[in-house]
Amino acid sequence: MDPDTASPRLDLAVQRALGSASRALSPDTASIRRWASAALAGDAEVTVRLVGAREGRCLNRDYRGKDYATNVLTFVYGEGEALFAGVDEGPGAGAEVEAAPLVGDLVLCVPVVAREAAEQRKALEAHFAHLIVHGMLHLQGFDHEAADEAEEMESREAQILAMLGYANPYA
Repeated sequence: MDPDTASPRLDLAVQRALGSASRALSPDTASIRRWASAALAGDAEVTVRLVGAREGRCLNRDYRGKDYATNVLTFVYGEGEALFAGVDEGPGAGAEVEAAPLVGDLVLCVPVVAREAAEQRKALEAHFAHLIVHGMLHLQGFDHEAADEAEEMESREAQILAMLGYANPYA
């Protein structure tokens, strides 16, 4: 993809594994697409799964060893594999190398997101936007384990959210 001519392509699927109360709190697909696209630096295939507390807890326990539901989980597929696809070894080899799309899942636990938004006195929409942006940055390799990484990631999140019209979630 030529960054001067095209925006990154987002192939997005949204799944809702929710009861009616949580479903009513969940954001619409167009909003999720807007938030995810704003945080995207390259082409991606992403599934956003909105879940209840039971599934959120099971996934957090099974994949992170933490027996409670958390706000967002990020699953990246193909880590450590070649980052480029479409290399032709025939005549004109290497003339065009296209980056393979990022592939991953974001799982948001709607009851946890809603509880956090209320506790932090934030608009639910703004908190969902923040967590989608946060998860998308994780998919792209950003992390917040070390202080310098956290500062870079939080700064990038704040910039993206400002561009989307939301306040800095860390202020």
